[in-house]
Amino acid sequence: MKITIIGAAGQIPSYLIPMLQKQTDAQLTLFARQATQRLLDFSNPRVRIIDGDATKANDVKMAITDADVVFMDFDGPEAIKKVITVMDQLAKKRLIVAGLLGVFDEVAGAFGKWNNSMIGGGYRPHKQAVTALENSDLDYTYLRMTWLYNQDGNTRYEIQKKGQPLIGAQVTRQAISQYVIDLIQDPKLGIREANAVVEPNTNFAKPSFY
Repeated sequence: MKITIIGAAGQIPSYLIPMLQKQTDAQLTLFARQATQRLLDFSNPRVRIIDGDATKANDVKMAITDADVVFMDFDGPEAIKKVITVMDQLAKKRLIVAGLLGVFDEVAGAFGKWNNSMIGGGYRPHKQAVTALENSDLDYTYLRMTWLYNQDGNTRYEIQKKGQPLIGAQVTRQAISQYVIDLIQDPKLGIREANAVVEPNTNFAKPSFY
């Protein structure tokens, strides 16, 4: 399998890349601005590193031409729309996007009030991104990630479907990475879904690290 990671210099890929290398035999394309300078630690025969801008069609095309699965570590609407267009041109289908909780105004209770106070008017571009995915014909999964932290060995997550109140104040980047790997390994999992990803038993008024 060939997997392209767009935004590969981000924090989630710093866990996802070594976990993919350990759990799968996938060939990876790591795509980011100045990737050849920033991602040298991941250089090996199973890894291709490409410099590029996800808002430029030719750069995206170069990165995903051979990809079976594309993972985006961000959901900027301009980049999302460009990736959708290029994937359509290349007859690619599987796209996994790391996004934001609250894009459906679904965050419940005291945590919802705290979350809105923190994000404020920042939802708009994320809502544009998920709308573009829903209007596409791609086999997308949009991850409505709750508040992120790092904890080695903690890959616990649970999924909440669109239409449910989102309950769960935090989740580790390691758990997000494991869910992405689970999606990659099961081609029927999460297709055309915008799933909340939370750590079990974290029904807090705010994340424990705030």
